Amino acid sequence: MAVLEIPIGDVVLEADLAIPDSPRGVVLFVHGSGSGRHSPRNRYVAGELQAAGLITVLADLLTSEEGRADARTAQLRFDIRLLAERVIGLTDWLADYGATAALGLGYFGASTGAAAALIGAGARPHRVKAIVSRGGRPDLAGESLHLVRQPTLLIVGGYDEVVIGLNRAAHKELAGEARLEIVPGAGHLFEEPGALEKVARLACDWFTRHGQMSGQ
Repeated sequence: MAVLEIPIGDVVLEADLAIPDSPRGVVLFVHGSGSGRHSPRNRYVAGELQAAGLITVLADLLTSEEGRADARTAQLRFDIRLLAERVIGLTDWLADYGATAALGLGYFGASTGAAAALIGAGARPHRVKAIVSRGGRPDLAGESLHLVRQPTLLIVGGYDEVVIGLNRAAHKELAGEARLEIVPGAGHLFEEPGALEKVARLACDWFTRHGQMSGQ
């Protein structure tokens, strides 16, 4: 695994890049709610995607300094426009990076990061091929939901009743193919036995079925 320093606007973001043998696509993880590239849940899912032949990019959307400030105030994690701008910047950077330039790109968004991923997908319709949201807040993408035409999978835990409602409403607003998958017996963080494994299986299937073999 390589650690990259990626210039985005006036900041430099760190990202972990893992490239399996004969890769057939790329998945950018879009973290939210105070999480980052060291999230054990996302790293587990990333490992399963790598086993399926997909390059994974786990990037911090905040700098170290911003992350420390957010830990005190919890404000930046809800600055969806800022997060989305950085997702778009990372998307453009990956389009020019040697190992990822010729491959289709998918987004795996979690919590508030799912909203930033959806905004990014709407802004880069020809680059982004598919989106998966885990316990996401797609409602925070607002009117950008109408711009998302890529296949979108919304995964929510069966115990996460408020978020289920928000995802059901967002599901109706998405312009392209969309599916809502509720994992029985799972909470918001999918910490229950077998829950995260189910998320990983669903994500692998979605990304490998929806255009990851082709590039721009």
